[in-house]
Amino acid sequence: MQFITQGEGIAPTTAPISQAVVAGNYCHISGQLAVLQDGTFHAGTTLEEFKIAFNNLFAVLKAANFEQNQIVFVDIAFLDLKDLADITPYYDSLFPSGRKPARTIYQAAALPYGGKIKVMAVAIRE
Repeated sequence: MQFITQGEGIAPTTAPISQAVVAGNYCHISGQLAVLQDGTFHAGTTLEEFKIAFNNLFAVLKAANFEQNQIVFVDIAFLDLKDLADITPYYDSLFPSGRKPARTIYQAAALPYGGKIKVMAVAIRE
């Protein structure tokens, strides 16, 4: 197994976690928030936070030597599920037609830093 804790473009974390764990052909990416490269949290709109969180997720994926099109599952936690409509067009643009990952979405009672969204993912090499 490979434990990814840092790499180019990966936002720092204060939590005692690995940003991702690679086990065989699988890459399990920890929950990503709108944390900037300097370690500060960007409290913005749900879409702004979502874009930053996904940029962080893609940086972790790259550090683990996986590609965006290898994502097979995405888990998205919202502070307010009503914000789903705000992120859907952007989310749709992230993945090519015919290669949309499986996904779960849910509303959380609270997210770290008072965030509005958190994303996690699993990728696999075929």
